Amino acid sequence: MKMHKLLICTLLVCLLISCGDNIKDPKQLFNLAISNTNKTFKAEDDLSISLSPKRDKTIDAVEYTLNGEPVSLSGDKLSLAGQRMGVHTLGATITSDGETYNLSKDFTITASQKPKLYTYKILESYPHDMGAYTQGLEFENDTLYESTGQRKKSTLRKTNYITGEVLENKKLGDQYFGEGLTILNDKIYQLTWQENTGFIYDLATLEQTGTFIYSKSKEGWGLCNDGSTIYKSDGTEKIWTLNPENLSEDSYVEIYTNQSKIDQVNELEWVEGKIYANIYQKDAIAIVNPANGAVEGVINLKGLQDEVTQHSQLDVLNGIAYNGEPNILYVTGKNWDKLFKIEIVDK
Repeated sequence: MKMHKLLICTLLVCLLISCGDNIKDPKQLFNLAISNTNKTFKAEDDLSISLSPKRDKTIDAVEYTLNGEPVSLSGDKLSLAGQRMGVHTLGATITSDGETYNLSKDFTITASQKPKLYTYKILESYPHDMGAYTQGLEFENDTLYESTGQRKKSTLRKTNYITGEVLENKKLGDQYFGEGLTILNDKIYQLTWQENTGFIYDLATLEQTGTFIYSKSKEGWGLCNDGSTIYKSDGTEKIWTLNPENLSEDSYVEIYTNQSKIDQVNELEWVEGKIYANIYQKDAIAIVNPANGAVEGVINLKGLQDEVTQHSQLDVLNGIAYNGEPNILYVTGKNWDKLFKIEIVDK
C-alpha cells in the first residue's frame, strides 16, 4: 500500500513538472509592471517600466510598443510627451529560449491642468420653435441651420434666428432620429442617432445628394468642422475625426479633465481652434483641445433653462452656434421656445 501511494505521488510530481515546462501563458512566465505609484498620468510624465522573468525563465530580448506602435525606452523610462488623453496600452514582445511572448498593460493619461471655469451673461433672446427637439445648430453667414430629432418628427431646417421663422423645413424618413449637423464646402452633413447613417445635402437647395456610413463609433450625436476636417461625437467620451473622402472614422480623441473622463459628449461647435461640446443632461459646455482631448475650460450654464417656458416636453440644453463674434455663443435646448445670445465671461 505504501509503495502504491509513493508511486502515485511520484507520478503527480512528474506531471506537475511536465506541465510547468509547457506553460505558455506569458503572465505566468513574466511580470510586466508600471512601477509608478500614479493612478493616472499626465503627458509630461514618464512611465517607469519593470519587466522580470518567473519560473527561471530568461529574457533574451524585448521590444516595447505604445498603442501598437514601436517605442524606445531611456533606461526603464518611457516618455509620454505628446500623447493624447485617455486609455493607452503598453505592449512588450519578449523573446526567451527561442519563443516569443506578448504582454500588455493599460494606463490612463488625464489633462495636465484643471479646466478654467466660465459663466455667462444673456445679451439677447429670440423666438425658437418649442416643437423643435434641437440636435444640431450652426450658422452659415447669418442664416441658422438646425437639425431636430425624434422619430417621425426629425427635420433639417433653415431659419431666421432673429424672428424664429423656419424658412425651409426638410423632413427625414420616419425611421430616422436626426442628430447633429455641420456645414462644409457648401454641403450640409447630418447624423442620425442609431441608424449608422448620415445624410449629405446641397447647402443652397437642401436637396439630399448622398449618404455616408459610420460603423466604428457607437452612435451619431454631434458634428462640427474646422474648415477642412469633420469631427463627430457618439455619446461616449470620444470625439472622432472623419475621413474627408468617405466620412468613415479615422481616429479619435478621448475627453478628459485633469481628474476624469467626460462622457456623453453631445452637440459640437468649432470655436477659434477649440471644440465646444455640450455634455448631455448637464448645464455645461466643455472646451476641448482637438489635438489631445484635454478639457481646457468648462462653461457653467446653470439657470439658463429656467429662462424658457416650462412645459411637459421641455428637455435639456443642446445646441451651440458660433457666428464669429468673440466670446459670444448662441445656445438653445430641446423643445425650448427661446434661442439665447450669451457672452462667455470668467467665473
